[in-house]
Amino acid sequence: MIMNYIPDWGIVSKAMPLLLSGMRTSIVLTLLVVCIGLSLGIPVALARMSGIYIIRYLAQAYIEIFRCTPLLLQLFWVFYALPMVFGIKLPGFLAAVLTIGLNLIAYMAEAYRSGFQSIPEEQIEAANVLQLSRFDQVIHIIFPQAFRQQLPSILSLLVGAFKDTVLVSTIGVADLMFQANTASQQYYRPFEIFTVTALFYFIIAFPVTLVVNALERHMLMQRDNV
Repeated sequence: MIMNYIPDWGIVSKAMPLLLSGMRTSIVLTLLVVCIGLSLGIPVALARMSGIYIIRYLAQAYIEIFRCTPLLLQLFWVFYALPMVFGIKLPGFLAAVLTIGLNLIAYMAEAYRSGFQSIPEEQIEAANVLQLSRFDQVIHIIFPQAFRQQLPSILSLLVGAFKDTVLVSTIGVADLMFQANTASQQYYRPFEIFTVTALFYFIIAFPVTLVVNALERHMLMQRDNV
């Protein structure tokens, strides 16, 4: 049977306040998660490369736990299981920031580690000759080069983090997806509401993917010219 459905795009204007409110929440959540991932991924990557076995093992265990389990399950565990086991009840937004942040740290740590290990050993030896501390080596030599080399991967992870925020609606956080679902039930127009919602996500994510592709082509050209 062919459905004679006639879209009513005018309903989108009525739903727009809800969608924009959810969009703000999604953007704020993403910015907080990105700050956590970008900053704390560095010490976790260094711990993963540590010469001390127990530190390296704990860092690896943390990374594998968060990379090898579904993010949705992690959200449910923090929001629902944590209060039952440890009596720690977190608001939905805070639970979302914590969970997605911890998840992104694990992926960022591996991206950083890959960049760190690509630094020529001669540069590290030269830094040791100059008696630079390990901290100075990381800040002035290792991190800038590693970050530049891994920038396409890092940006891809950040786009993924933004798209992952769609899951927080399952724990009651009023993000874009949550508000879109609310609007679709309120106005009985899921086709129009969810189509515009998908467009919102696309408008944010697509420009970043273009930057990632341009960076990858530029880096490939640089390698070919060497």
